[in-house]
Amino acid sequence: MTKNLNNISTIELSYSPNFKMSDKPKVTSADDVYYLLMNNWNSKTIDLIEEFKILLFNRQSRVLGVMSVAKGGFSAVHVDPKVIFSAALKSGASGILLAHNHPSQNTAPSQQDIKLTNDLLKIAKLHQIDIVDHMIVTSDGYFSFVKGNLIRTQQVGPKANLLL
Repeated sequence: MTKNLNNISTIELSYSPNFKMSDKPKVTSADDVYYLLMNNWNSKTIDLIEEFKILLFNRQSRVLGVMSVAKGGFSAVHVDPKVIFSAALKSGASGILLAHNHPSQNTAPSQQDIKLTNDLLKIAKLHQIDIVDHMIVTSDGYFSFVKGNLIRTQQVGPKANLLL
């Protein structure tokens, strides 16, 4: 049996921003982030289907992009960390803001939300990427893990301070 050592795939990393970096929004507060998220959330499903998104930031706190990571059911969504960190690494992001909605309109984090956040903080530290915050959003408001002291700013680096 002969081996064919030529049948391998080429893997390429690419990121194609569609705006100049200076034209990308710069966030300075959790309210700014909530506004950005609501502009990128389907208003017809935010109160129906749970969805997990990320905002990716550069070192100057400019938003590189928003990505839908996963959609779930009425009360849960399965999040694969590989998807989050693949996007962050591919875009060269230095910060990630985690966000998901609670169709129930209850912004209080569940134990699963807290565990997922802590797991992602550990992975982010290995990649030298800051988790800027984790926000639970509804059509009526939001909960910030940083403002709620569920993420300490020393865990996520200096970027968290700009969202307080």
